[in-house]
Amino acid sequence: MSKSQKNNLNLRFWQVLLLVVVLVAWYLAARDNNFAFFFGRPVEVAKVIWAWFVTDGSIYRHLGITLSETILAFVIGTVGGLAFGLWLGLSRGASALLDPYITAANSMPRVILAPIFGMWFGLGIWSKVALAVTLVFFIVFFNVYQGVREVSTTLLDNARMLGANRKQLLRHVYIPSATSWVFSSLHTSVGLAFVGAVVGEYLGSAAGVGYLILQAEGTLDVNTVFAGIVVLTLFALLLDGMVSLIEDRLLSWKPKAGETEKL
Repeated sequence: MSKSQKNNLNLRFWQVLLLVVVLVAWYLAARDNNFAFFFGRPVEVAKVIWAWFVTDGSIYRHLGITLSETILAFVIGTVGGLAFGLWLGLSRGASALLDPYITAANSMPRVILAPIFGMWFGLGIWSKVALAVTLVFFIVFFNVYQGVREVSTTLLDNARMLGANRKQLLRHVYIPSATSWVFSSLHTSVGLAFVGAVVGEYLGSAAGVGYLILQAEGTLDVNTVFAGIVVLTLFALLLDGMVSLIEDRLLSWKPKAGETEKL
């Protein structure tokens, strides 16, 4: 076993140990009824999750809806942010013209758009998707825009000297530069896509994990609330892991941390 593998194994051990310590502390503190009223009991939370997935399977329909909203918003927001960021990054005239409007749109608290999207798209999944897209889009857009603007002028000059045309520059210089910036934002975008979907379900829906959490809050069922939070967190981590796998595949050319120092 190499030194790096031993270090990774040691890190995982301490991470798991920290989780165990937090769960044990939660379990002991929850013996107090006042604490349990606000923070629930881990055993009861586990029972709710077990019932959702094993006993009655009631979570699957709601989870499927929330995941559909999240994935659609993630894909649409990422593609839109990538395309728009490339366009404005390459077009200084359009960038100068639209800059104050983009800044104003990004400064807007986008949660207030949820009722408007509900009026436009109804209470189905598309109103939640629209809200989540507004959260994902700007994160990706600004990262792509920055990535395009920070392409080395020396690299561009060298590529032009070798005869690269605008299309080749876009494919071999601008897009690789933007891609590395995109993936730096996608890990945040996954969480924001979930936030948009769940907030939309809070404000008007008849299904989804956010709907289940809202119903539990109405009956002061804190264990179910925490169960919903745990389920959403686990699936957000799963999607984040999938993004990491895609990132490793597409950015295999990029040096790993520490490799540049070895060179």
